[in-house]
Amino acid sequence: MNRLKALIALSLIASAGVTANAYAWARVGVWVGGPVYYPYPVAPAPYYYYPPPPVVVAPSAPVQYVEQGQPAADPGAPAQQPGLWYYCDSARAYYPYVKQCAGAWRPVPATPPPSN
Repeated sequence: MNRLKALIALSLIASAGVTANAYAWARVGVWVGGPVYYPYPVAPAPYYYYPPPPVVVAPSAPVQYVEQGQPAADPGAPAQQPGLWYYCDSARAYYPYVKQCAGAWRPVPATPPPSN
């Protein structure tokens, strides 16, 4: 019984010394079994997966519209001038509502009627 008390006292003193000066001992522990063989002296370097390269999309050129020539005018239609409407006296209507006029086309200034 005295030996058991002495062993417990000695272990308490040893553990108190280890906790008081933690840097005095590298490691304290109980090992069960033999040494383990590792094929690598250190852990293998991790394999890094690199992200895919960024996708660069070049901006597309703006759409250009090419205006084709004006359709051929009707042979009886008047030559259009800006700011003028053409009135047919025989049909009593304006161009382009009337495509052909029996008489001559009369140019009329394209101004709205005065408001009352």
